[in-house]
Amino acid sequence: MASEPTTVTITGGGGQIGYALMFRIAAGDMLGPDRPVRLRLLEIPQGMRAAEGAALELQDCAFPLLTDVDVTDDPLTAFNGTRIAMLVGARPRTAGMERGDLLAANAGIFGPQGNAIGAVADDSVRVVVVGNPANTNALIAAASASPDIPSERFTALTRLDHNRAVGQLAEALDVAAGDIADVVIWGNHSATQFPDVAHAILPDATSVLEALAERLGGEAAAAAWLDDVFIPRVAKRGAEIIEVRGSSSVASAANAAIDHVRDEQHGTRRGMTSAAVVSRGEYGVPEGLVCSFPVTSRGVGSHGGGYEVVEGLDLDARARARVAASVDELVAERDAVRALGVL
Repeated sequence: MASEPTTVTITGGGGQIGYALMFRIAAGDMLGPDRPVRLRLLEIPQGMRAAEGAALELQDCAFPLLTDVDVTDDPLTAFNGTRIAMLVGARPRTAGMERGDLLAANAGIFGPQGNAIGAVADDSVRVVVVGNPANTNALIAAASASPDIPSERFTALTRLDHNRAVGQLAEALDVAAGDIADVVIWGNHSATQFPDVAHAILPDATSVLEALAERLGGEAAAAAWLDDVFIPRVAKRGAEIIEVRGSSSVASAANAAIDHVRDEQHGTRRGMTSAAVVSRGEYGVPEGLVCSFPVTSRGVGSHGGGYEVVEGLDLDARARARVAASVDELVAERDAVRALGVL
């Protein structure tokens, strides 16, 4: 077992997703069974009691890997020496709130957090933004941490969308979710995202598109299912869960965040996955946007590492149009934040 614990900071530590995250991290599900962890829970003052209660429960679990838990409402304390920052807490959109108001409210959260990360985090820190609008919140945090922390250390969570897409395909094909590889989420974590199965395969290298055509009665039927059922359902799955469950996705979001960090830290295991990373102009996406791409990782080590965009995939006209629509939304969000003077 490694002797030096890894400091993991969770913002919104008193919230539901933070609560679902911390016990699994302490149990080793994210970083592995031989990597001790130190948890820091950041909350706003009115959320401190909930976070403190969660810390008491963590102590009662007596996790062998958990060295200590700190609860604070001070970002400089929360991010001091952190190596993995999971930015979960965000301002949710409420009735009557315009998207510009939402971006402004979240700029007031993720700007100061980015400043604190730049000032006191470990030089090797990796940051994943979970709180929505995740892509643009990551853009704000990265800009605020610059130049102390390279922007490529900041990512946003689209693994939840990826996992949702895999789950829908597994059900449609009557296979295990682990049998499906190389699904891709492009663009924004919003209703404009594009879940792409053109490159997805099964264990025997059969194309998922071919398998869908065989199961659904031909290529036309498969294409209609993808456009009319699959893509809208993946994009709107969060709203569906709220309608059915009465509250938003919690366990699945926490699970996706753990998947995201685990694969970035230890390397992807089979094929591509999806993550929103800072664009370097791949696939014509404007440089600097935080956009979801097909990615792989060799793991994080002395060489740097982390997520790298898989280049060279073919996109047909339909796919290019869908990606462009989502990228246009990201550009509009970036421009709205710029107008606030944040970037």
